[in-house]
Amino acid sequence: MSLSHPPTLPRTPQDKMPEDRRHMIRRRWLTAIIIVLLVGIPAGYLVISAGQSRDSGRDKERESSAAGLQDNWPSLMKRRVFEVPIPGGAWDVAYYETSNWKTSRLYVQFTTTATGLDAFLAESGTGRAALTPGRITVGERDADIAGWTFAEGMTWAGTTVRREEPRPTTDLTVDLTDPAFPRVYAVSATSP
Repeated sequence: MSLSHPPTLPRTPQDKMPEDRRHMIRRRWLTAIIIVLLVGIPAGYLVISAGQSRDSGRDKERESSAAGLQDNWPSLMKRRVFEVPIPGGAWDVAYYETSNWKTSRLYVQFTTTATGLDAFLAESGTGRAALTPGRITVGERDADIAGWTFAEGMTWAGTTVRREEPRPTTDLTVDLTDPAFPRVYAVSATSP
């Protein structure tokens, strides 16, 4: 014995239940929210990213177009690359960077305490004993670029920290006129 099933006829669009108004509004809102999320979030991200990139480019342009010392701390990256470990608590910090295809130089000046000077010299790979009294190690050309004047009548001491290539060489000149608050002038040069 076999059971026969009545044939099912395909439904036509007219046979669908009509959509009530509340369901239609909910469906449209859901569609609108999905479109806003799919388009708005990436667009917002692109706008924010472009703004940050533009600001970064302006900062780099301003920094590279500066002539002479800038009253600010060099970035941590620059201090690491040029091996100029400015001690914490230093003040009147200023720097200037030059770069060409042959040599890059970082000019830094700051005032610190006697303990800060000892820490700076130790981290630079030297010590107070290496400072030669009366010696100015920063050359005239570098002093002109940075706008430094090493006047007579001050208590100067200097040394040059030589490191194995490709690490930088640093000329250090220290004003020890007030031994409690020495003023450091450093020129660190490296070849890329």
